[in-house]
Amino acid sequence: MSNSAIVVEHVSKNFRLYRERNRYIKSAVLRGRRARYEEFWALDDVSFEVEHGATVGLIGSNGSGKSTMLKCLTGIYRPDKGRIATDGSVAALLELGAGFHPELSGRENIFLNAAILGMSKKEAERQFDSIVDFAGLDRFIDTPVKNYSSGMTVRLGFSIASHVEPDILLIDEVLSVGDQAFQRKSTDRIEQFRREGKTIVVVSHSLTSIQQLCKEVIWLEKGKIRQRGPAADVIANYTGESYDVHAQQDVEHRERWGTGAAHITSLRLIDVAGNVSERMATNAPAKVVVDITPAEKLHSPTVRLTITRADDTVVWSGTSQNSRPPLGNLGEQASLEVAIERMPLLEGSYFLSAAITDATGTTEFDHLRNWVKFEVHQEHFFEEGVLSLPASWTLNKRV
Repeated sequence: MSNSAIVVEHVSKNFRLYRERNRYIKSAVLRGRRARYEEFWALDDVSFEVEHGATVGLIGSNGSGKSTMLKCLTGIYRPDKGRIATDGSVAALLELGAGFHPELSGRENIFLNAAILGMSKKEAERQFDSIVDFAGLDRFIDTPVKNYSSGMTVRLGFSIASHVEPDILLIDEVLSVGDQAFQRKSTDRIEQFRREGKTIVVVSHSLTSIQQLCKEVIWLEKGKIRQRGPAADVIANYTGESYDVHAQQDVEHRERWGTGAAHITSLRLIDVAGNVSERMATNAPAKVVVDITPAEKLHSPTVRLTITRADDTVVWSGTSQNSRPPLGNLGEQASLEVAIERMPLLEGSYFLSAAITDATGTTEFDHLRNWVKFEVHQEHFFEEGVLSLPASWTLNKRV
């Protein structure tokens, strides 16, 4: 254990999927048998080690066993086979705010949640001001948590958990909590843990974040390790595999999901001439048109547009919350136009996605991912990267 903070040896975890369940003793007696079930192995003979001070990422599709692995590492789940050993204190950023009591204030919940995470009262008192400042909730700290927005709740949960100061930090899909300013703070906080030599295991679908944080990545598939190695190599193989799967489903790599409370019937990119286009020029004006058909009356819905590169890097994302006047309620068909003064993208292929959600952005009525693919043509090849920045070059000669 001298060089390994985490040792996982032949770990398997089994769950029972019941087709029917005996809810009462009477039904069990009348049936004369137990309810039928099938076994699902979320983890199947998984072995790996993580050295002290290393940052390792876990990637894979939904249901591949990533979160189950993290919960086994924290002790929430016990493996049915194999063993797990850790060297040092462990803290987990899993379901942020899950231990909060809605009737208690933010102040009271800090001490409650800190105690659940293993922090003493004296330590919580010492860290209290820093926790509140990091979460940005000084004005609301004595307000009951039931009155917090979902964003405020997860910010407070992240702030508490990140002040535990563990030797081993486990992170599950919390790299994108809160607004953009708080996301930068949370990323900087994780970077601080890395500089301090903490051991970190990260689970995320954000491959960009994984590649930035981790030197090594483990790819899980159907409960088994598909590949382990340098982050760039594993992610490249994973994205190639995932895009092959998407191509079988839809040759344009489109994906769609949502509750169905509203439908985006059309998403179009319009060029300067007013035509639907899949080819734009750098710095040319453009317009995005989103046609929406609600299935029911929507109260203050939010529309989000996102532009990504082919590697899923988010280039830009904006929401209708910035619109003036606000969208308001929506009970009939409507068309939303978003004018872009100039498209500052450099040469390359890009995807346009759109989503309509509730006012908080947590419930997605309809999400169209990678729905419009477009190319950007660059006239001047003296710039490289993603964006064309307005710049003035002046040479001042000294006499």
